[in-house]
Amino acid sequence: MASYSKIQDFVEQLGLAKHQLNTDTLKCVLTLAAPVATNTILSDLTQIANGNGYTTGGEDSQNTLAEATGTATLTGTKIVWTSSGAGMASFRYVTLYNDTQTSPVDPLIAWWDYGSSLTLLVGETFSVKFNGSDTTGTIFTLA
Repeated sequence: MASYSKIQDFVEQLGLAKHQLNTDTLKCVLTLAAPVATNTILSDLTQIANGNGYTTGGEDSQNTLAEATGTATLTGTKIVWTSSGAGMASFRYVTLYNDTQTSPVDPLIAWWDYGSSLTLLVGETFSVKFNGSDTTGTIFTLA
């Protein structure tokens, strides 16, 4: 199971109404270099190389936000990458960012550490399953 870490600036940007978590496009990117809590925007990270099953800019989480009894739950749909060609570049971290926001541009939200680098051979897949769900799962809650 991957460990979750929040980007510090996300809290401020949320309070400044920079994120519309129900309608903004939130994407996940792959990186081998560790994000840090003080990173703020996507360009602070070095994504893995484009190609062989990975597209720079990542994949859409198809997120939605719902509230019940004072707790907001952000959910996302499972994301799957399939290695092709010569195989995808190695990665260890999945980082969630807001692809809709332009000020600041592409603000970071959180990341997951998978504990060691992963290398996919041609035809192998890697799935981000939010909260372990094979369909739609909880990314995080705000209470």
